[in-house]
Amino acid sequence: MKFTTSTLDGEVQCIALDGRLDIDGTRAIDERFSFITTGRKDRIVVDLSGVSFLASIGIRLLMTAARGQKGRGGRFVLAAPQSVVRDVLETAGIDQLIPLHADVESARAAASAPHDAQQ
Repeated sequence: MKFTTSTLDGEVQCIALDGRLDIDGTRAIDERFSFITTGRKDRIVVDLSGVSFLASIGIRLLMTAARGQKGRGGRFVLAAPQSVVRDVLETAGIDQLIPLHADVESARAAASAPHDAQQ
């Protein structure tokens, strides 16, 4: 598992994950991903299009980051999961806790929306 970061429209941080979010993949990125996603208030889109597998430990990584941002008044949005990953997120009910969008652009728009608007 690896990830890259970029900035969308100068205000939203995009983190593109690539690989398997299983125990090995999550361990490979956990420390750096957690630092980037929970260290300060931010607007974050996590691009899941490159994630081919999502285990419970990967879900925990995403939930921890989402809670960290919510606690700081930031935004954390998931985008573009492959169908198998989307199925896992929906079955686990994560899509009810973290906004999930079909593509990066709609996720960016949700992350950029004013705080009084729904995500």
